[in-house]
Amino acid sequence: MHKPRLTRLARIHLKHPLYFVTLCAFDRKPILAQPTTHETFIQFCEKGAAHGAFVGRYVLMPDHLHLFVTFSFGDISLSDWVKSLKNTLSKSWRLAGVTAHHWQKGFFDHVMRSADSYTEKWNYVLANPVRADLAATPETCPCQGMIHELHF
Repeated sequence: MHKPRLTRLARIHLKHPLYFVTLCAFDRKPILAQPTTHETFIQFCEKGAAHGAFVGRYVLMPDHLHLFVTFSFGDISLSDWVKSLKNTLSKSWRLAGVTAHHWQKGFFDHVMRSADSYTEKWNYVLANPVRADLAATPETCPCQGMIHELHF
C-alpha cells in the first residue's frame, strides 16, 4: 500500500506560482537525453504558451527531467500539464519503438518561494550533467536550455 500523497497548502499559493518539477523515467531507463526527445519536448513547451503554460529553464538527463514552469492563464493544472507532457513524449517513444512503460508514477514538484531559491535550484540542476560526466561544462550539455524567460 502507498502512503497518501500530501496535499498542498492553499495559503502559500501565489497567483501564478513558479514550480520546479522533476519527472523520472520508469525504472530509470535512459530514454530522455536524446535529440528526438529534446525536440519533441521543445515543441510541446512552445505550444503550451497558447494554453497559459510557460516553461523556463530545463535539463533532460538520461533518466529524468528537471524544469521550471508557471501557468499564467487558463484552467490547466500542474498535474494535467505533466500528464500531457508525459503522454506526448511517450507517443514519440512508441513511434520510435521504445517499449512502455516510460514513466514512473507521479512527479516531484516544489513551489519557488524566492528569487534566491530559484537561482539555487537552477545552479544545482545545471550542474547535474557535469556531475554525471555527461558534459564538461553546464553550457556544453546538449539537452538543456530555456523556452521562456521566467522571473521570480
